[in-house]
Amino acid sequence: MSGITAIVITYNEAANIAVCLESVKWCNEIIVVDSKSNDNTREIASKFTKKIITVENLTYGEKRNIGIENAIHEWIIWLDADERVSIELKKDLEKLIWQDKTAFDAYYINRKSFFINKFINHSGWYPDYTLRFFKKSTDIRFNSALVHEKAIYTGKTGKIKHNILHYTDKNYEHYINKLNKYTSLSANVLYSNAKKASFFDIIFRPAFTFFKMYFLKLGIMDGFTGLILCTLSSVHVMTKYSKLYLLNNINKQ
Repeated sequence: MSGITAIVITYNEAANIAVCLESVKWCNEIIVVDSKSNDNTREIASKFTKKIITVENLTYGEKRNIGIENAIHEWIIWLDADERVSIELKKDLEKLIWQDKTAFDAYYINRKSFFINKFINHSGWYPDYTLRFFKKSTDIRFNSALVHEKAIYTGKTGKIKHNILHYTDKNYEHYINKLNKYTSLSANVLYSNAKKASFFDIIFRPAFTFFKMYFLKLGIMDGFTGLILCTLSSVHVMTKYSKLYLLNNINKQ
């Protein structure tokens, strides 16, 4: 049986890291890649692992790659600090690596996200499969995109039944702070690629985002929380393109 290395990247995750690492303490190795947290993230993490790697403020993909390079076991699962491996998923993974030969060398795992007061089952947030579990020998690496980094892999992949639990936004304030951060990052990426924002982008893209999430992706089935999520997601799109518009026009002056 091959072993499993769990990789978690952190920055000021004292509120999340203990529960996250508790969910993977059954793994053969835990690696925490920390971007010089100034809370007690590292102190808490040290109760679960001695393998804490300090890095500069790199992109998420670059930090994941450092974790992969330092892993000593063949199988790797990666998490963010606000995620947990469910008990059912743990059983899936253990059953998989007990096999002498697996059907695939890399697997997508579904992620179920918690928003404010409940897990979201629709709204385009679920199902949400991402490449999370793979063999180190596949040489999978992540790109260095500022947002929405992706694993680079062209081989065949499988899917695992049970979920990673993602406690993404426990309250409204957290969502708004994250919205401000990620819309700025996205606007800067678009600006660096010489993109411009039009009237259509600022008015109609947000409206279509709401329509798609709430009606086409059945956000209406997520109740009042789904309505809030779909509305805020449209605000996210409007804010991103408004910031892009401002970047282009400020730099004209």
